[in-house]
Amino acid sequence: MLYIYNSLTGEKEQFIPIEPGKVRIYVCGMTVYDLSHVGHARVMVVFDVVTRYLRVCGFEVTYVRNITDIDDKIIRRAYERGERIQELTARYIQALHEDSASLQILPPDREPRATEYIESIITLVQQLLDKNYAYQAENGDIYFDVSHFKSYGNLSGKRLEDLRAGERVEINEAKTDPLDFVLWKAAKPNEPAWDSPWGAGRPGWHIECSAMSMEALGVHFDIHGGGQDLQFPHHENEIAQSEAATGSKFVNYWMHNGFVRVDDEKMSKSLGNFFTIREVLHRYHPEILRYFILSSHYRSPLNYTELQLDAAKAAVTRLYTALRETAKEEDSVPVLMDWSDPLAIRFREIMDDDFNTPEALALLNEIKHELNRAREEGNTKWVNHLAKLLRSLGGILGLLNYNPEQFLRDPRQADGKSDNDFSSQAIEQLIAQRVAARKNKDWAEADRIRQILKDQGIAIEDTQTGTLWRRG
Repeated sequence: MLYIYNSLTGEKEQFIPIEPGKVRIYVCGMTVYDLSHVGHARVMVVFDVVTRYLRVCGFEVTYVRNITDIDDKIIRRAYERGERIQELTARYIQALHEDSASLQILPPDREPRATEYIESIITLVQQLLDKNYAYQAENGDIYFDVSHFKSYGNLSGKRLEDLRAGERVEINEAKTDPLDFVLWKAAKPNEPAWDSPWGAGRPGWHIECSAMSMEALGVHFDIHGGGQDLQFPHHENEIAQSEAATGSKFVNYWMHNGFVRVDDEKMSKSLGNFFTIREVLHRYHPEILRYFILSSHYRSPLNYTELQLDAAKAAVTRLYTALRETAKEEDSVPVLMDWSDPLAIRFREIMDDDFNTPEALALLNEIKHELNRAREEGNTKWVNHLAKLLRSLGGILGLLNYNPEQFLRDPRQADGKSDNDFSSQAIEQLIAQRVAARKNKDWAEADRIRQILKDQGIAIEDTQTGTLWRRG
């Protein structure tokens, strides 16, 4: 039985889908005004693994991850760069897709964009006005009246009185309560706007996600996910406006991944410790970043340091080294999982406990040790069984999808540098020369070539089938 920690109740709960055998998931995606960073990578990897695991368990999953393509930040960035909003967002959406593909993130089943759902947003705002949960202020903006939604604060565990004590109304706002939030913004000069019953304007951020999620998955669905920073006020506001409009429960299980920190400080541009996915993948193989993200439980803080990434690199390298001479090209295709295997049963028990990926990775490393032991003992049948199991379980986490030689010879494996100019061809030529020297029993020449390779960060291993090499 799968148990998920529900942020709404603060407890692990047995997962029971609304419709047997089917799961509907919505995850808050990116606001596309810049390149995606490590925090975005964590959201994408975490819910990619959640989706992969649910599907392996036999559920029919509908996974929706939105794109926010109209927002104050987007408008401001386009103005700063002197370009059209559509050009800005199109460029960063393409970059997002490229980054997620590099990390082997499976594409969501649906990827709605806010600007495609203006009609649904207007309908939702009108429902809230009709039910007296919203009002139009003197400045033309439409706000949600938090005081009319009695369970406001349940997701974040906050009381209205405490929230009001820490809030203030901005000078340019006309809302009646500091906690009221905007649903529709009246048109301003030189900003994009759409016609509505209340005049030209554009949607507020919170209402976009309610409209997109309910349009794609219905007014009541199973799982809503996102980063911990969205729990309040974004997700709190989503619950309020959605349930107020429909009179129905919005979501059964709320999942939030923890913050990303850099050297134990909060990641932020102002501190200069802000890393894009592309910057990291220039130096580290995508599976190393993925392994690093999964090495912490999704609800825990993730501390980004080069030391941690190097540790992940070493761990993934050891896994691929163990798979050498076992994984054939055709074996890289995921196979059907045999859940009767005792090790597979343990993996499932681990993942059923709120997707405990650190323990799952520990099990992969345990299987690796057993595989190496079996190889030393010459038990080929057991080696092949463990190798297939290791690749299959790793695949559920989106790992071990490469041919081992391809991974181990990737230039980024050379001391974390992607610009290593010691080519594979040059390495192969030196190895061929060394093989010839060994054949001629010229051990001094063979040792000299080994040292040249070692100085270039190339490790070699002489096996019964030939000489293997890897970077790093």
